[in-house]
Amino acid sequence: MSELRPIHALLATLPQLGRVTWIGIRPTRGAAMIELEQVTMSPGTGLEGDRFRGRAESRRQVTLIQQEHLPVIAACLHLERVEPALLRRNVVVSGINLLALKDKQFRVGEVVLEYTGLCHPCNKMEQALGPGGYNALRGHGGITARVIEGGSALLGDSVKAI
Repeated sequence: MSELRPIHALLATLPQLGRVTWIGIRPTRGAAMIELEQVTMSPGTGLEGDRFRGRAESRRQVTLIQQEHLPVIAACLHLERVEPALLRRNVVVSGINLLALKDKQFRVGEVVLEYTGLCHPCNKMEQALGPGGYNALRGHGGITARVIEGGSALLGDSVKAI
């Protein structure tokens, strides 16, 4: 077996343990987010009650954003804080770099997710956050994921690479 090169070893090392700090779903297109204490996720369909549920081919069954990025987004907009619901992501986590999950599967509570890409902002951010909202979120929009093993995710659950 070939030895890992240093960069591969670094990319494979992710001992941090994150935590779920917020959960939300979008019931219909354009609707306000509904904040939840727990959510059920199913393989191939995503979050129960979310507007994307049932889109088995979607690489965007679940969207996640880092809690640590919320103050950065707020600062770019000269705001004291930004509420997670305004960003229209499903799960907010703290304590783990979501970009380090690239090409990995990870566990959120009982659920196993697979990183599928970056979650870029949409033009709704201008309405939700005001002028400059789209650009404030660029680079801080989080990631998208697909559900591999279903189950429940609750506030306070751990988030870890597997």
